[in-house]
Amino acid sequence: MAERSARGRRLERLAFPLSTSLTARILAVNIIALTLLGGSLLFLDSYRRQLLEERFKLASTEAQITAEALTGVSETRQEELLAKIGREQHMRLQLYSAEGHLLKDNFILSGPTFTLIDPDSEPWLQDAARALDRGIDWLVRAEKVPDYAAPASENAPPLPEVTEAHNDATTTTRLRYAPDRTPVITAATPLSSGTILLTTRNALDITQSVRDARQTLAIIVAVALFISIQLSLYLARTIVEPLRMLVRAAVRVRRGRDREVEVPRMSERRDEIGLLARAVSDMTTTLRQRIDAVETFAADVAHEIKNPLASLRSAIDSLTSVEDPALRAQLTDIAAHDVRRIDRLVTEIAEASRIDAELSRATFEQIDLSEMIGHVLQAREGRGENRDCRILIDHGDGSALVMGVAARLERVIDNLLDNAVSFSPPGGCITIGLQHKDTGHVEIAICDEGPGIPANQREDIFTRFHSVRPESENFGDHSGLGLAIARTIAEAHDGKLQAADRTDGKAGACLILELPAL
Repeated sequence: MAERSARGRRLERLAFPLSTSLTARILAVNIIALTLLGGSLLFLDSYRRQLLEERFKLASTEAQITAEALTGVSETRQEELLAKIGREQHMRLQLYSAEGHLLKDNFILSGPTFTLIDPDSEPWLQDAARALDRGIDWLVRAEKVPDYAAPASENAPPLPEVTEAHNDATTTTRLRYAPDRTPVITAATPLSSGTILLTTRNALDITQSVRDARQTLAIIVAVALFISIQLSLYLARTIVEPLRMLVRAAVRVRRGRDREVEVPRMSERRDEIGLLARAVSDMTTTLRQRIDAVETFAADVAHEIKNPLASLRSAIDSLTSVEDPALRAQLTDIAAHDVRRIDRLVTEIAEASRIDAELSRATFEQIDLSEMIGHVLQAREGRGENRDCRILIDHGDGSALVMGVAARLERVIDNLLDNAVSFSPPGGCITIGLQHKDTGHVEIAICDEGPGIPANQREDIFTRFHSVRPESENFGDHSGLGLAIARTIAEAHDGKLQAADRTDGKAGACLILELPAL
């Protein structure tokens, strides 16, 4: 299948180079199809040949019937029949002797019954029609047809078919073109008396029928071509113009000269172009938000690192001029604290920066949240990170299976517990509730007995470098990135993290994590 796909792309590149505009491709596809339809004009040559074959048979039959009528009658009656039949059938009838001498000619007996048209006397449109006939004959490689020339005098030698009919004793037909390129059909047949009858007919109706058919088909093709071009241009406008609008907007976004570039959403369109426009618009909005977030994050990082650096610099500068050992020890403690604070900030900043990239490439696996919480609590107890807080777990009665990256979800639980421990009073109780919701989510609620979170600050705590901390906590012990990192991980797992009041009415805050359940 891959080979066929590659072959198809190669054929497409051969048919339409990639540098060709979309408008040209649309026009080409439609015009090629109509050109193939227009090629059916060439097949009208078979229609012409069929008409000529029928006329050959008719000419042969007419010659044979006329020959029978002329056999056994008097010379006077022959002349009367020649004149009458020639007048009624618009033919020229000539009797030749076995030696090829002209004996009788209805054109001489009663006058011409038809006249070959002089092309010089016709309008230019007929010249164009004859040129088209020649062109089609050349395209279809039609057999060359000789020109017809009427006998210059009574003593002029007969046409070759007269001699052939006499020698072969059979009816012979021939096709020639008159000066105006209309068919002249002759038929020579022998009589029992030894003479030869030659009939000549100028079949104007054949040429007219073929030209009428070509004209009708040409008009149909021309109208279809006009309509197709208009529809192609309309289709190109509905496809190409919106794409060009998107290209122009994308170029402005790429150049970054206009922070408020508005990518057209084309909400009125419900087709693929509309879907593309809205997707590009959403992508641009998200990209702009990401850029703004990165810029804000960079400014915040600079601000957060600047403070401990300033403190560290001040402590180091003061060490050179302080002689008091106690004061030097105090300055040394301040410098060490600032170094630890900078190290913690750098570690947390690096962690926050690579979370999105890592989760976009990570392979999710099945996780039992109940077991994972147990592992996190056991590890925290071993490190002594829960202080003197009591932690109660309500595992619920439903399934707690989700898909995710275990290490990252453990980081979320750990950060939420860090926050709860920080705001809990001495000997406080922290509850962890695990519940399977009817919405198809697993909910983890971690509640403390601290002061709670005002409603107007519940979103602020998830912003990076949020600095509201308990009074009992040493300054700089936290980077302010823990809850921001936790929410980022939750959203990368198609979940959400939010703050709420305790449902039992007691003082304290609840941080609620929701993840899609299996």
